[in-house]
Amino acid sequence: MRILKDFKIPDFKFPKFKMKGLSDIEEMKVDYESIKKEHETKNKKNSKTYQATDYKTIKEVFQKSTTEFAENTFILEKFNSKEPFKEIKYKEYRSDVISLGTALNDYLKIKDTRIIIIGENTYHWYVSYMALLCGSGIAVPIDKELPENEIINVINRSKATAVIFSTKKKEVINKIITSNSTESVKYFIQMNSDEELNGKIIGLNYLIKQGNILINSGDNTYMDIEIDPNEFKVLIFTSGTTSNSKGVMICNRNLAENINVVSAFVKLYPTDRFLSILPLHHTYESTIGFLLPMSIGMSIGVCQGLKHIVSDFKEVRPTAILTVPLLVENLYKKINANIKKSKKEGIVNSMIHITNALKSVGIDIKRKVFSEIHENLGGNIRIIVSAAAPIDPKIGKWFEDIGILFLQGYGLTETAPIAALTPEFKPMIGSAGRPVVCADIKIDNPNEKGEGEILIKSETLMLGYYEDEKATKEAIVDGYFHSGDIGYMDEDGYLFITGRCKNVIVTQNGKNIYPEEIELVLGNIPEIKESMVYGKQDKEKKNEKELIITAKIIPNYEEIEKIYGKDLTDKQIYDIIWEKIKEVNRKLTSYKAIKKIEIKKDEFEKTTTMKIKRYVEIQKEQ
Repeated sequence: MRILKDFKIPDFKFPKFKMKGLSDIEEMKVDYESIKKEHETKNKKNSKTYQATDYKTIKEVFQKSTTEFAENTFILEKFNSKEPFKEIKYKEYRSDVISLGTALNDYLKIKDTRIIIIGENTYHWYVSYMALLCGSGIAVPIDKELPENEIINVINRSKATAVIFSTKKKEVINKIITSNSTESVKYFIQMNSDEELNGKIIGLNYLIKQGNILINSGDNTYMDIEIDPNEFKVLIFTSGTTSNSKGVMICNRNLAENINVVSAFVKLYPTDRFLSILPLHHTYESTIGFLLPMSIGMSIGVCQGLKHIVSDFKEVRPTAILTVPLLVENLYKKINANIKKSKKEGIVNSMIHITNALKSVGIDIKRKVFSEIHENLGGNIRIIVSAAAPIDPKIGKWFEDIGILFLQGYGLTETAPIAALTPEFKPMIGSAGRPVVCADIKIDNPNEKGEGEILIKSETLMLGYYEDEKATKEAIVDGYFHSGDIGYMDEDGYLFITGRCKNVIVTQNGKNIYPEEIELVLGNIPEIKESMVYGKQDKEKKNEKELIITAKIIPNYEEIEKIYGKDLTDKQIYDIIWEKIKEVNRKLTSYKAIKKIEIKKDEFEKTTTMKIKRYVEIQKEQ
């Protein structure tokens, strides 16, 4: 994948595991049964949710956090790769947001209009989004990777009055201005620019200065604006992994409820620090990776890019990260490859066994034992949250084994985004968590395994699809959103995701096959880098109704070279992969067996949350 090509984890050096604390533990002559009973009692008490916040709007969150935590560091960012991270306090952020909001309303006079935000994660992205949420207009965050024609399409579909863009997007914005294809846009506002109005271009720093002048002259109208919790304030176009993108209308209530429900399941503190890795235009990052930590008074380190992730870990020293399965899997594989290389695999596994046994009776020394691994992740990491797609449970279990709390979440852009989340006080590895406190989740028309489409009714649920009443009525029936995802709930109320409705392969005899289940199995094969399973029409047998279970596979050439040698032909690589597939098939129910493989040499097309655009890949075959 293009954005992961530079994702490298350095070699890890591991301690000799002297375990100085073990002799002390033995000398204590601990009554393990008593400790275990006490531990179980604590777990029962902790099974209830934490005291949740009760925010109604993001402006309420902004007012409280920027006042209460004024002297705390909010954003850490490298504006120059040769310099250390610059720390920006909450009070500075507050001033910039209010000044920008005032300037948009009273200097440019574009209050209550749609405003595009496009660019990489950077300080002025955080400022722009908050200025709009607190009373300047409707925010339309869009993917910085969109090509010129799609940016124009989003601008015109949203009827945007202004576009706030980062310096890195200046070239494409200039092309758009020259093309005269966006008549609704009055202003193109460049981040990190002091430029006065020049045609349609104006600098965001200049606007902040003008807003500050207005405030100093007595203009306090911006902060006097009252926000209706149910007012349409954010327009987000979906990534379109299964179909063309839709515009999702989000209100302040949706976003505020996300903060409330997470606070009931996970305890975070002002001393915590996130490392922002995922793109801010996606609700997962902008809500849970930005608005949530801001509500708590936490700090956010801005990752400079995936090729810098290791050095950023060490400099920022985060306590928590939000990520997606592909990144977690890469991290897991790289760390374990280096453990194996250092011939410490046996020791690490033994220490995992010992520390798990000790933890079961209330003695947790994992962070001490595995301190070398933790140091390579900055030394402070205590929470990893994975969402956007299913992940192999053994990966989550491994991170728990070395002393890192591994949580999973589930939701969609339409739920802004959280619908379910793992409670930290009662985790369930492999599950997408429990329905959050404001959500009702049920399984529609479950099969004999209890699997069916996931339906969601929640305070986090969108207002509807932008200018598409028909699609809204099809998606939301009797208050329940039809997610398009397939899953089941266990007897304890934990949700498990098994696939997507649109991805399901229906065989001639009526069997349903969920590709994601098979892909997770293929992900365990070292010789396979990535895979996509789908049903391909059997044109050779001239039976268009019959689907051949087919796997598109990107080989892990580096691993293959280590095991089988260099200079292998395409046919040899195909045969190696096919032998591995046959091993998998022996473990699968016969109707799920892969009948055909296709070796793919280029990368899969993906969304910015690293999900394969299946419909695009399948269309290539037609």
